[in-house]
Amino acid sequence: MLTVREIAFQSLLKCEKNHSYPNIEIDSMIEKHNFSSNDRAFYTVLVYGTIEKKITLDYIISQLSSRDIEKIDKEILVILRMGVYQIMFMGGVPDHAACNESVQLCAKNNKKSASGFVNALLRELLRKKDVIKYPDKKKTPVKYLSVMYSYPEWLCEMWQNDYGFDKCESVLSSLNNSPDMTLRVNTEKTSVAKVLEYLSEKEIKAEKGLYAKNAVRLTQSYPVSQLDVLKNGEVFVQDEASQLCAEVLDAKCGQTVIDTCSCPGGKSFSVALNMQNQGRVYSFDLHANKLSLIEKGAKKLGIDIIKTKAHDGSSYLEELKGCADRVLVDAPCSGLGVIAKKPDLRYKEKSAIERLPDIQYRILNSSAEYVKSGGVLVYSTCTLNIRENENVVQRFLEEHKDFEPFDFDLGDKIKSQNGMLTLYPDVHSTDGFFISRFIRK
Repeated sequence: MLTVREIAFQSLLKCEKNHSYPNIEIDSMIEKHNFSSNDRAFYTVLVYGTIEKKITLDYIISQLSSRDIEKIDKEILVILRMGVYQIMFMGGVPDHAACNESVQLCAKNNKKSASGFVNALLRELLRKKDVIKYPDKKKTPVKYLSVMYSYPEWLCEMWQNDYGFDKCESVLSSLNNSPDMTLRVNTEKTSVAKVLEYLSEKEIKAEKGLYAKNAVRLTQSYPVSQLDVLKNGEVFVQDEASQLCAEVLDAKCGQTVIDTCSCPGGKSFSVALNMQNQGRVYSFDLHANKLSLIEKGAKKLGIDIIKTKAHDGSSYLEELKGCADRVLVDAPCSGLGVIAKKPDLRYKEKSAIERLPDIQYRILNSSAEYVKSGGVLVYSTCTLNIRENENVVQRFLEEHKDFEPFDFDLGDKIKSQNGMLTLYPDVHSTDGFFISRFIRK
């Protein structure tokens, strides 16, 4: 049988070579292998942690290696990253185990000739781990942020320019922490109080959400897929930021709502529940194969007012022009606000992000055609990027004089300014998220 480290190595190598999504790879391996609870936890932390800390790990390796890191064999580099991560960031792993198991991985993967190199580097790390010289915070602030928090330099530079050094560092640090799992209670089937009672009976630590009316936060790590309330549709997983976005839309019973970029469906579900399953919700998405997620999810939750359709949000459907009371544009974005949950997102290419604002604007521009006079339009993203957020909104308002900002108050001193609000993980303990709201005159 494969050891947990061997399985983790295979997963990391697949993610490195094939650019596989770590969350999908991890779920697949957990389902495939009969892990004990401890092994499952170790495997998950080792895979996610090695991916999250890759820039830091490579910096440490480069400080100790006699070879240029670019010239190290890919399989050996993955083994070294795993070993360094265990030594530097997994306090429960004995140093000798991290070294010996890394050497064993070389032998088991036809890399026995590299065993001496791996062993020597990791032993050198054990001797020098407390005196490794990191970039100077004052002289090279961007390099310092990149290495210390394991983010690409372009992203550190962008956030430092946008928010200042201290705020940038605070956001980077926060996104490196594991967030609480948040559930959205299905108020058509149960209540927040009953869900909290159920969790208490299961001895699972949980509390009412910080802001959203129907949110429950799990304050301890727990495999939520095992929860009966999830299996039977009494709750679904949704961050509070997304729940608040649906609340800002403020859809009422009997209204017509259009969610133009709806998959995988969480916001459509929340909107429909806020409407007490009365009215009509059109859930559109560019990818037809993803719409089944919404249809299956709605059925499980007992929601029957959602109608799905494959449609490109950059154009509008003429037959629905001016018919909607509420329109939600949760635009495709860089996802920089959810890095805590998807650590691989930090390694996106800058060029891939630069083209997004034009796409987002086209979708927002077309979606506005659905809004009736007096209707509400909400534009949101799960990213922290002024170019994708405030700049898109400002451009829209400049070119659409029939819309104006529509401020909102979420309580606890969370209020929009000029119809816009950014939620920060270091301040609000949510995903990094942007919400803006307009009303058609």
